[in-house]
Amino acid sequence: MEDRKIIENLRTQINTYFVGKEAVVKDVLTCLLAGGHVLIEDVPGVGKTTLARTLAKAVDCSFARIQFTPDTLPTDVIGLSVYNMKTGEFEFKQGAIMHQMILADEINRTSPKTQAALLEAMAEGQVSVDGTIYPLPQPFMVIATQNPVEFLGTYPLPEAQMDRFMMQLGIGYPVADEELHMAQNFLKDVKIEEAGPVCSAQEIVALKERVKSVHVSDAVLGYAQEIIDATRHENRFVMGASPRAFLSLVAASRAHAFLCGEDFVRPDDVKAVAVQVLRHRLILTSDAKIGKEDTDSIIKGLVVKVKIPME
Repeated sequence: MEDRKIIENLRTQINTYFVGKEAVVKDVLTCLLAGGHVLIEDVPGVGKTTLARTLAKAVDCSFARIQFTPDTLPTDVIGLSVYNMKTGEFEFKQGAIMHQMILADEINRTSPKTQAALLEAMAEGQVSVDGTIYPLPQPFMVIATQNPVEFLGTYPLPEAQMDRFMMQLGIGYPVADEELHMAQNFLKDVKIEEAGPVCSAQEIVALKERVKSVHVSDAVLGYAQEIIDATRHENRFVMGASPRAFLSLVAASRAHAFLCGEDFVRPDDVKAVAVQVLRHRLILTSDAKIGKEDTDSIIKGLVVKVKIPME
């Protein structure tokens, strides 16, 4: 199946069950093809779980949902070695992470120690248990959800964990027509279980490889780096974006260009993903918070100030 057909089928299938949020769907597909992970922060009940389950079914990937609670242990996530008395050897009992699509639900309701269990998996596509490395199945993607930090019973994610996510997204409430459409699907008993795959996991892996052939010129690389550098000189942020943020911005821009049917990255591709890639990596200073500054608005302002390269 040709690339454009796969992408359009994916969009159509996901939008059938996850109604009215085409921009969010495009961002999630951008992360998938760029090999990244997504953090969705929003109030309960706006469709975070629906999005993750529908994506897993559409690409025919194994799916696991980890419902994080204060007593969730790292071994619940990555697995553990269990002694087999019959064989006299330790056997690896895999955790929920050993799937292709992971929904890390309410990740900020568990302890930092358990949150940290995801770091190696997200960064390197593997887990280590008792000195043995276990590679994760491909494609591998974590879609984590968290409640807004002011909610009771939440543990703020550490900066190292936040930096592992390529994008942070919000879903928001649907408009009236979209919400009515959801109700009609509910009354018709339309279920996600009825959703079938529109492509295989192997085709997604192949698409990810083809994304790497999208050309990124030195001028566009410089443009992206200047945006990153601008965050480091912005006094309303505690610290600027990291080198990993720069690489994530480049990777997301390339995947965005691919989704748009282009074989090279334009400055517009960088601009299209900059806020989603950077917003969760930048912390406002106390004065900025008191002044009710908005991270997204600051990033947009910085992007506007950076000169667009003329090629």
